[in-house]
Amino acid sequence: MSDRATRGLVALLAGMGTAHFLAPRQFDALIPRWLPGRARTWTHGSGVAELACAAAVAHPRTRRTGALAAAGLIVAVFPGNVKMAWDWRKRSLPLRAVAYGRLPIQGPLFLWALRVARAAGTASEKRA
Repeated sequence: MSDRATRGLVALLAGMGTAHFLAPRQFDALIPRWLPGRARTWTHGSGVAELACAAAVAHPRTRRTGALAAAGLIVAVFPGNVKMAWDWRKRSLPLRAVAYGRLPIQGPLFLWALRVARAAGTASEKRA
């Protein structure tokens, strides 16, 4: 895994984590109603989780664990993307395309995080 791929994952996680605090309303709308508590709490919590994963992936000693946590986080937020697709099913075609397009993107993001984790594990084995 290249440094570029790792830096890209860090940037994506940090950017999305920051966005949860700068524009929380758009993320609040993705929180499934069946989750207990306030949507904003979940929005801020997932933002903190993304920032924590970004920090962990950025540091070589925690990269593997951070990337695995990021993969888990990508899976955990998938229900929010499904909710968005459902909620936007009657919107204009371009907006539906955005909402539906988020669903298949989760797979490559998940695999990207796993590849960073695998490469970090291989790198630490070489150092040992």
